[in-house]
Amino acid sequence: MADLLLDSHAVIWAINEPERLGASSREALVDPGNRVIVSAASTWELTTKHRLGKLPGAGAMLATFHDSLDRLGAERLSISHSHARLAGGMDWEHKDPFDRVLAAQAMIESLILVTLDQAFGTLAGLRTLW
Repeated sequence: MADLLLDSHAVIWAINEPERLGASSREALVDPGNRVIVSAASTWELTTKHRLGKLPGAGAMLATFHDSLDRLGAERLSISHSHARLAGGMDWEHKDPFDRVLAAQAMIESLILVTLDQAFGTLAGLRTLW
């Protein structure tokens, strides 16, 4: 059994285009023995990027986001003060606040981060899957 935290792009693809996920990620997401988890940070990131025009086609997906997460069988993960403290204090050159929170959550909660983003590979103690 594995506990999988989806990076924001993995959330979009899992909902809309699962064929874009890596083979290992696709297999892990459909395995009923695994937990699929989506962070409030991803909801925040996707909504922010849509508002800024960086995800112009995401309006419909975001309107039904909670239903889509339910169909994925995804649990929701809130951002705690511990997550925020680690994210802000990590000695990691990556500056994206959403990625920093996702990394902190994965580390604190012992989750495997499902991501294509190679930047996470430079962070010691973080397990990833693609």
